[in-house]
Amino acid sequence: MPDFATPLRENDADPDPFRQFAAWFSAAAEAGERAPEAAALATADRDGRPSARMVLVKQTGSDGFTFFTNYASRKGRELTANPRAALLFHWDRLGRQVRVEGDVARLSSEESAAYVRTRPRGSQLSALASRQSQPVPDREHLEERVRELVARYADGELPVPEFWGGFRLAADRVEFWQHREDRLHDRLLYVLGSGGEWHRERLAP
Repeated sequence: MPDFATPLRENDADPDPFRQFAAWFSAAAEAGERAPEAAALATADRDGRPSARMVLVKQTGSDGFTFFTNYASRKGRELTANPRAALLFHWDRLGRQVRVEGDVARLSSEESAAYVRTRPRGSQLSALASRQSQPVPDREHLEERVRELVARYADGELPVPEFWGGFRLAADRVEFWQHREDRLHDRLLYVLGSGGEWHRERLAP
């Protein structure tokens, strides 16, 4: 078991939040987290009504955090109407969380298509068959849609749906949270300055 009493000190943390995230992400994978790339994505509509769900973040780095969805889904519609969002990674085995906030923009159709082609065929079929977040009469309706697509494209490549693709969150706030047994948890917040520099501060737990 990890030592949750290990502190997160400023001197030990990387001054670059993306390098710090990469180090923690690697540690989560090495610790056996089943899906270290899973994160809760929080969005809000034009009226500020929030919603949250789990997504898989497929790419991370200084250019942003990338995830994919149906653009007509609830999260897709909310991100189009209100293009700011937050991600929360929780790695229980290490007693760590990372909170990421920033503006969101769609990937280009070329970037989305390149990712779609890396997905298993079953996942591509599901994306084509499902009008995400829309009511359906029953599961059989979805399974029938998949069967139709399997028959139609039995010998060929599946099309890339125009309604499905990626978003990239460009971080301007990144917080690293480390559990401590005495509940005096460590929180280091990185905030992006107007000149592109990162400022770091400690927050009370």
